[in-house]
Amino acid sequence: MTQTDIKQNFSHMNDRQREAVFCTEGPLLILAGAGSGKTTVLVNRIAYILQSELCRPWNILAITFTNKAAGELKERICAAVPEGGADIWAATFHSTCARILRRHGGNLGYSSHFTVYATDDQKRLIKDIIKQLNIDEKQLPVKTIISEISKAKDKMISPEEMRKTAEYDYRKLSVAKVYEIYQARLKTADAMDFDDLLCKTVELFEQFPDVLEGYQKQFRYIMVDEYQDTNRVQYRFVSMLAEKYGNICVVGDDDQSIYKFRGATIENILSFENTFKGAKIIRLEQNYRSTKTILNAANGVISNNTTRKGKTLWTENPEGEKIELHTCEDERDEARFVAKTILDGVEEGRAYSDFAILYRTNAQSNAIEQALSRSGIPHRIIGGHRFYDREEIRDMVAYLQVINNPHDDIRLGRIINVPKRGIGARTLQIATDIASGLGESVYTVIKEARGYPQLSRAAAKLNEFVRLIDGLIEAHDSGDYSLAELYNLILEHTEYEAYLRAEKENADVRIENIEELSSNIIKFEEDYGEEADLSSFLEEISLMTDIDNYDADADTCVMMTLHSAKGLEFPVVIITGMEDGLFPSIASMMNPDEIGEERRLAYVGITRAKQKLYLTKTRSRMLFGSTTYNKESRFVTEIPDELLEKTGESKRFSSFDHSGDTYGKTPFTPKKFNVYQKPSVQSGVTYNVGDTVFHKVFGKGLVMSAEKMGNDTLLEIAFDKAGTKKLMANFCKMEKL
Repeated sequence: MTQTDIKQNFSHMNDRQREAVFCTEGPLLILAGAGSGKTTVLVNRIAYILQSELCRPWNILAITFTNKAAGELKERICAAVPEGGADIWAATFHSTCARILRRHGGNLGYSSHFTVYATDDQKRLIKDIIKQLNIDEKQLPVKTIISEISKAKDKMISPEEMRKTAEYDYRKLSVAKVYEIYQARLKTADAMDFDDLLCKTVELFEQFPDVLEGYQKQFRYIMVDEYQDTNRVQYRFVSMLAEKYGNICVVGDDDQSIYKFRGATIENILSFENTFKGAKIIRLEQNYRSTKTILNAANGVISNNTTRKGKTLWTENPEGEKIELHTCEDERDEARFVAKTILDGVEEGRAYSDFAILYRTNAQSNAIEQALSRSGIPHRIIGGHRFYDREEIRDMVAYLQVINNPHDDIRLGRIINVPKRGIGARTLQIATDIASGLGESVYTVIKEARGYPQLSRAAAKLNEFVRLIDGLIEAHDSGDYSLAELYNLILEHTEYEAYLRAEKENADVRIENIEELSSNIIKFEEDYGEEADLSSFLEEISLMTDIDNYDADADTCVMMTLHSAKGLEFPVVIITGMEDGLFPSIASMMNPDEIGEERRLAYVGITRAKQKLYLTKTRSRMLFGSTTYNKESRFVTEIPDELLEKTGESKRFSSFDHSGDTYGKTPFTPKKFNVYQKPSVQSGVTYNVGDTVFHKVFGKGLVMSAEKMGNDTLLEIAFDKAGTKKLMANFCKMEKL
């Protein structure tokens, strides 16, 4: 087949898309606007490379940000290229790095069965370390420490470097000490956290050039999706791999960079052509998703950002309906409006799954969920309680983790007395202290419990537990049992179901959950065949996010934060809480960079809508225990007025009948607020760093910083139970202790 014939296969694409597909050599930045078909371009670019026989399938690396996106990409590649499509490396950053480390982690002192610690595991380990160091958790919360360590890893800063730069800063020095012990404990447990997967891979490449050279030779073509969301270590990883051939293609949209709080560096995409010399830039500006009205609104908002490469989305789709901006009395009235809008839409022939309700903070979801439940509207909250976060599932996964890696102290600590075996917290702490002193794992210590006088009284019970685990490890290593059969062995020998019935509420539901886990294991084995080993299963579930479980075919409306909605699309989108102080958030309003990111978040939200967009705002809102009266969001004012249909501003509308599922017939007159009402300043009350305060929602806390902003003060407060919060002094109604 000639090149002309091959190129004819891609005639269904638009000019810019084809240009991106045929540009295979050298660095390429594809600036892909929302709904412009970037996944189509990626799939067809890979198909073109393979049809042109420029390389073999395993010479292509395609990196995405979610397992769901990676799965969809691979599925579409296999459909486009039936022969060899499955051999392409299409995975997330974390999965790609984990795969490399499983093969070569031995160079850094890790086994191929290393464990990946999720956030909950990190918290347990950090809590143990700060207890060991006698650090007051109220002064330095676990959440803060985890965040600081993650930021350091994003910038590839070691514990030693953090300690040096801390100088006389007590908090930073404390974090550096925890960081140092944390890394040592992870290594002893043959474990890594998510950040380590990337950092350790870069470390592997730096320390072992032969390993790097092998992957540089293998990956002739590298493609990275959502490049605007990459951080420094991710940039370092792909740039090292691309050094040999220079064929790196990144796809992204600087207008959708919304993950700075996770370490994403928008500079990676803004400076791409400076970093990769000779780079070509192709803009995909034709949108296939939304109406002209929705796109014009999105363009109107994002044009107010100055730091951007610049592009204007356009579409051949119809003009579409105007955007409805609805003013509500308060958050409960807003929730009732959302419910009525969905019910009216369904009555007109829409499916529940056509609707997505988006909000800036999770705290906004409560009133909406109550209204949907009262109305009998099926709904699901994305970002709610994950299946793998349930207590009984975490117990069973911990057993699987310990069988896979018995040196995983955190998972071992979770199951050593579940079900109850008479091994108390005191015994576990003694074993942990001995292990820490020897630089060994807890499992190594308890296997020799009789050799330690401090453990002699508990030795018999510890030995019984060791026999159980060793027996399960032996069953796994024998190769005589499938993963599903191994799982059943755990249930049988631990008598876990009997434990649930005797000890736990809702035992039947919990047992259904552990049976569902069995189904997931069976499905995993069916999907992966001979490659379905225990390490791979544990890795897959550890890297899974809530979005990966989103079922677009289920007829249920979805609720989620604006951040969670990125990458999704819906016929009808309702964005709630369009008020200054909420969206944009009050903490961002004095910082141009943060306002820019909030505006990009608004752009993402607007462009999720295909046919109809609703925006809601309230005259008053109770959130976090305080009532505020906020102005209309500046992002609403940036939408051209002719695109908006304003409702609920002055007319009377029906109240909600709490006994049924529709609006009732009894009208009421909303209260009138003629002007923005700013809460009065607490006379004579000032807050200084070090003050102890009490908030009626968040409880007791310590003021960490106080920054003057106009006639108010932005406080950063570390609360004992609620973590660190940023509050404006005039709004937060606190008592100074």
